[in-house]
Amino acid sequence: MIPPSPQIGSAAPTTNVLANRHFLFLWLAQAVTQVGGNMVIYGLTVIIFSATNSSTAISALLLTFLVPAVLFSALAGVYVDRHDRRRVLIATNVLRAAAFAVVFVAQDQLLVVYAMNIIVSTLTTFFGPAEAAMIPFIVPRRQLLAANGLFTLTLNAAFALGFALFGPLAVTLAGPGALILVVAAFYLAAAVLCVTLPSDAPPPLGHRPTREAVAEAERAVGSAFAQLAEGVSFIRSHRSISWSLLYLGITASLIGVLGVLGPDFATDALGLAPKDFVVIVLPLGVGIVAGLIGLNGYGRRLPRRRVIEVGLIALGGLLVVLSVARPLTRFLQGVEAEVPLGDVPSLVSMLSVVVGIAFLVGIAYAIVAIPSQTQLQEDLPEEVRGRVFGVLNMLVSVASFLPIIVVGPIADLVGTPIVIFAIGAAVAVLGVVSVISRGPLKPVAGGRQG
Repeated sequence: MIPPSPQIGSAAPTTNVLANRHFLFLWLAQAVTQVGGNMVIYGLTVIIFSATNSSTAISALLLTFLVPAVLFSALAGVYVDRHDRRRVLIATNVLRAAAFAVVFVAQDQLLVVYAMNIIVSTLTTFFGPAEAAMIPFIVPRRQLLAANGLFTLTLNAAFALGFALFGPLAVTLAGPGALILVVAAFYLAAAVLCVTLPSDAPPPLGHRPTREAVAEAERAVGSAFAQLAEGVSFIRSHRSISWSLLYLGITASLIGVLGVLGPDFATDALGLAPKDFVVIVLPLGVGIVAGLIGLNGYGRRLPRRRVIEVGLIALGGLLVVLSVARPLTRFLQGVEAEVPLGDVPSLVSMLSVVVGIAFLVGIAYAIVAIPSQTQLQEDLPEEVRGRVFGVLNMLVSVASFLPIIVVGPIADLVGTPIVIFAIGAAVAVLGVVSVISRGPLKPVAGGRQG
């Protein structure tokens, strides 16, 4: 899921915060690791599908990214709070680089690739909170808004740059193995950047018995479950929160589902090599950027809920059209044949149809995911926003597991186009259900309807 671009004010605060050398190096470390992480998802998808020709294997790959984040986030937070965050940042980057070096050597060994990716994903759960906690340590309070805005903006751009641009470009030019080495080098570069940061060791606490450390970890896990229960209770008692979470869960799941089905769709429906499913991913990323630009320009003038619902219906309809791209292309070619254009080459091809649909899917995705995230932030009361919003993100991640697990085996049995058709129809129906069941728009602050 791609979070919304924050309003970080004028360019001056951003320029000022980048003048802080420590923050600049931390931001560069975030940029290379985020872009590299998205590149490697693309590269590993190509490697595994080429070796197995199985969408089920891609489902398993994506789960190695998701499961560690859910299982180890609470314990990672405890560890980061008790150790020097600078050392955590350095160690996690060096170890992730080493893990990808192993993947490069043993890329034909599926179990080794899965195991290394689990290790990388687990290390990332430590890197994330250490990075976030380092920002207020090295940035003055007056620059925190600009610093966090820049980090979030980089997170947005990393998907389009890594998964949709640099990943496909590296695989096309040098192959997926070379991409793995490039990403390993990215993590080593991030480790070097983090070496320049100041030490952020916690105050000495004296020698703690192992039993006390274990008890603290157990309390952290218990607290995580208590907050999960609190989050579920809050969601059940606030209908607007439930709908926003549902919209976000759908968009998060669709990204995973398209990642699972993309290589098989490229080979089965388009007759391309697995690495060439860039023809879907790249226009999808460009569409997301176009959607972001459109929302920044016109989003405030439109009722947010209607934008989301229209986006859902359009997203579902476009996926349905994508699933029938082959017969649709044949139909358009037949129409074109009846209207001769002389020596002008054929304007309709399977590839052009898919590229156009994928671009529109990206726009529809953006106008669902971004307003939904914004609506959720506005609906959560300030006094519970941090706790509940963290739990909601965990629930969205968990909610995306089931589609990713299920779609791969089903696609292997019945075919990718049928699965995409069914998913698209379900998303469009949900958009219609939202319009009907939520009723008329209600006035909100500022005279808008939402």
